[in-house]
Amino acid sequence: MEQGKNNRLKAILRKLHLTGLLALLTSKGASEAMRIMSMLNPFAYIKKIDGYIIRKFIGTYIYSIVLIISISIVFDVNENLAKFTTYHAPLRAIVFDYYANFVPYFANLFSPLFVFIAVIFFTSKLAGNSEIIAMLACGMSFKRLLRPYMISAAMISILNFYLGAYVIPQGTVVRHNFESQYKNSKKTTTASNVQLQVDKGVIAYISQYDDKHKTGYGFSLDKFENKKLISHMTANVIKYDTISDSRYHWKAINYKIRTLKGMREHITSGMEIDTMIIMEPMDLVFSKGQQETFTSPELKRYISKQKDRGSSNVVQYEVEYHKRIATSFASFILTVIGLSLSSRKRKGGMGLYLGIGMALSFSYILLQTVCATFAINANTPPMLAAWIPNILYTFIAYYCYKKAPN
Repeated sequence: MEQGKNNRLKAILRKLHLTGLLALLTSKGASEAMRIMSMLNPFAYIKKIDGYIIRKFIGTYIYSIVLIISISIVFDVNENLAKFTTYHAPLRAIVFDYYANFVPYFANLFSPLFVFIAVIFFTSKLAGNSEIIAMLACGMSFKRLLRPYMISAAMISILNFYLGAYVIPQGTVVRHNFESQYKNSKKTTTASNVQLQVDKGVIAYISQYDDKHKTGYGFSLDKFENKKLISHMTANVIKYDTISDSRYHWKAINYKIRTLKGMREHITSGMEIDTMIIMEPMDLVFSKGQQETFTSPELKRYISKQKDRGSSNVVQYEVEYHKRIATSFASFILTVIGLSLSSRKRKGGMGLYLGIGMALSFSYILLQTVCATFAINANTPPMLAAWIPNILYTFIAYYCYKKAPN
């Protein structure tokens, strides 16, 4: 009996020991998990001073956009009011089709300038109130001071890329349609002597094409195999089927097909035939600014398709694709330059350094335009042309950063 009591007591003690050990392990695991979660939590790195600077940065950025774009709208209305009246543009179309897409387009286009203006203005105010001096005197390094600025620049950069790559191109289509209808900047709707490779060894030719009616005249389609012609199709008229469920669906009217097999020739003709030809109306007519109406995935597919066809008219599309990515990084570069120039409290004020910074930001936008022009007209690689401004101004930003107060 005594032995049974001892065994039960030992079992209870063993259970208590295991329970305590399990609790200890559980508490250690929980603390380790909490530590990892706190490291992964981005808000753990944002202190009160960071939140203060981020609010100032984003608020001044939005304020500068509203101020400058409002002035731009006033000048644009004054310039185009006569055209709107002449072409009887309805007020709803002016507001929602034109200006509702005008504002985000130009706000995103000049976003690097707005970033720089925001950094210069609110940082110079902080420096004038000796707030930056107090931060540095408390042991905060200039590198640590840069953290909230980079967080703000990252937020703006991600937003700019998303808008420029996915949202604004759709609005640009609406704005271009409005301009072609009510501002007398007519879209290109015809093309002549169009020849392109629609598939491997398949060459299409259209003498005249009318994009308004999706109709081509004087059409021919040649198929080659091992550099030998195996099929030749001609049609007086070819129409794109806009109501078909599938893409590349064309109707050939008054057609003739010659099939060549060695020394023999087989001819088929008729009044109308449905056929699949891997080309679309957008491949036949090129209008000014067309690359701005494509989203980035559409641009990538279009460039790949045109290169496969051997087309050389894709440089402006490649420049636009790479420029959207490169421009999003401009926020970081101009933020570093702006902070470095405006963080020091100066007795004579910020006039000189504000002028230097404005000149740098305007020259950055100008250099982007010049590099894009060189890429189109001087055979400069499009990717290099899009990134040259960032590469050059990265060195300028690094120089300004090294000269900044620590």
